Amino acid sequence: MIINYDILIRLLVSLGLGAFLGFEREIRKCPAGLRTHTLVCIGATVFALASVAFSGPGVDISRIAGQVVVGIGFIGAGVIFKEKDKIVGLTTASTLWIAAGIGIMSAIGEFFVGLLVTVISIFVLSGGLWIEKYTLHKKKSRLKP
Repeated sequence: MIINYDILIRLLVSLGLGAFLGFEREIRKCPAGLRTHTLVCIGATVFALASVAFSGPGVDISRIAGQVVVGIGFIGAGVIFKEKDKIVGLTTASTLWIAAGIGIMSAIGEFFVGLLVTVISIFVLSGGLWIEKYTLHKKKSRLKP
């Protein structure tokens, strides 16, 4: 059996970055967590790798990546719910979309971009929550009569 180490590395990077993103969602007890984000990221990587494998004259390899972007919207819609007067799961749906993008970047060997997007996403998820909690929500409470 011949092992293609290039593909193995791409899949392992995808697994790690997707798991890192999913772990953040998991500790916040979001509808889609570690396993979902990891599988979305790996799935996007597999589809992008398949797209490259099918490449040849007259073949547009970007079509599969484009379909991944559209298809992930369907999965993301499944985690968005309306609870009383607020929408829940929209951020998690966004991180699923990002996980697919990270998977595609891993598939084409752009590991730095995938890592950078993962770190930026974690920063936005954690830092954004802090900003919302300590600035935006405090102003709302001060404005109440």
